[in-house]
Amino acid sequence: MPPPGAPAEELLIARFRGHARALFWSALLLIAVSGATAFFYGNLPDGFEDWMLLSAAGALVLFGVLIPFMIWASRSYAVTTRRVLVRQGIGARKSREMSHVRGYSIGVRRGIVQRMWGAGTITLSNGVDTPLRLVNVPNVTLIHEALADQIEVNQILAHRDAQSMSGADTDR
Repeated sequence: MPPPGAPAEELLIARFRGHARALFWSALLLIAVSGATAFFYGNLPDGFEDWMLLSAAGALVLFGVLIPFMIWASRSYAVTTRRVLVRQGIGARKSREMSHVRGYSIGVRRGIVQRMWGAGTITLSNGVDTPLRLVNVPNVTLIHEALADQIEVNQILAHRDAQSMSGADTDR
């Protein structure tokens, strides 16, 4: 613990993305397109050519596999000792953060499928800003406990620093 009044170093506690089960259908589509392309290449009925098959397969892979993967990979979450960060965007990055010191309420929502995979959606609300949503968080109970611990530690440190500052002013 840092001494009273000294700034605490910001350390990374967790960095994660949404649960990868969101890519299940994309993976299944990639396997099916690969198998169908290998089967039909050079074996197409009259009126069709191999370049048509490859073009259709490429379009399916682009729109059904690559774009969903890029969307999934473009959103990341980070929990540090000072704040929670949500970053999203492929070209232009959008970032939101919420400080542990201000305190916030933690809401966890888990559907049936999310419960089966140990995932959930965490909503952080401080009552002033718009709520911060962490969607499809893997190991949601572990992240929930880490967030609750960080709120507690940061508020204890803020209270301790406030007490040491007010005590220093009265000694003069």
